[in-house]
Amino acid sequence: MNIKKSDIVLSLSGRDRGGQFLVVDTEDIYAMLADGKGRRLEKPKRKKVTHIQFLAESDSRAAEKLRIGDKVSNSEIRRALAEFSAGMDGDKGGM
Repeated sequence: MNIKKSDIVLSLSGRDRGGQFLVVDTEDIYAMLADGKGRRLEKPKRKKVTHIQFLAESDSRAAEKLRIGDKVSNSEIRRALAEFSAGMDGDKGGM
């Protein structure tokens, strides 16, 4: 699958392995990743797309802002990732 701006991805390698990130930009074979906390929007992580796994297309406000080119804050990115994680936990079900 082709990774694009505003997708939620999982890091597969490196120190940040297992972390969820929002793609804030793409360049050729690289994706620029931010999570709003450890990796802030001001200094996104540049990672090869082969080292990340697509999880979902985000429909959050932060993702919409990224798509249209508006300014996004770190707190909006954290909120988008938290909502996605909460949705994933709710899908697991239980008794």
